[in-house]
Amino acid sequence: MGSLPTGWLVARAYNVDIQRVGSGNIGATNVFRVLGKGPGIFVLLVDALKGYLACQILQNGVLSWFYDKDTVVPEVLTGYLAIVGGFAAILGHVYTPWLHFKGGKGIATSAGVLAAWIPLGFLVALLLWLLVFAISSYVSLASIAAAAALPIAVWLTGGRPPFIVMSAIIGILAIYKHRANIARLRKGEEPKVGRRVQPTSNRPREEA
Repeated sequence: MGSLPTGWLVARAYNVDIQRVGSGNIGATNVFRVLGKGPGIFVLLVDALKGYLACQILQNGVLSWFYDKDTVVPEVLTGYLAIVGGFAAILGHVYTPWLHFKGGKGIATSAGVLAAWIPLGFLVALLLWLLVFAISSYVSLASIAAAAALPIAVWLTGGRPPFIVMSAIIGILAIYKHRANIARLRKGEEPKVGRRVQPTSNRPREEA
């Protein structure tokens, strides 16, 4: 589920190879810049839904095969299944096998996972993302800040130790995937939101 390359598929519907325009990334931000608000928002929502549903399917659907509806399932078991489902979805999105293991940065999918794990922690991270974005107009900077604060947000909202640890791992992965953005931010070359990119570019594929 996580490996479904939503941005790539949506761009293909517009006869655009999203890996050859803008940043070359298949995520919602690049789709937004190249194709506009509608396709960008659609990709954002679907990528988030991939993470959310992956947790819910493992946490609830799989358990229904082994337990009847009146059985009290140990909370630790449901928690670990949600962790496995969420992390698998993020890895599938970031390293999708359908595109030679070059996927998105995982921010939207991670948001969906966090919403399934710790809804209140998700709201804290989202508020931080919105605050940094409102101040800077940089999607990448807001995403990096939210990723760095992720384990703290989970801890502050009562997340159990396994969720805190996994949130830290997810945050580190997200920051690593933004390394090209970090380099552009340091050079003052990172584009702010609202800047459109013409979808006719034939730039070489790159992971950024």
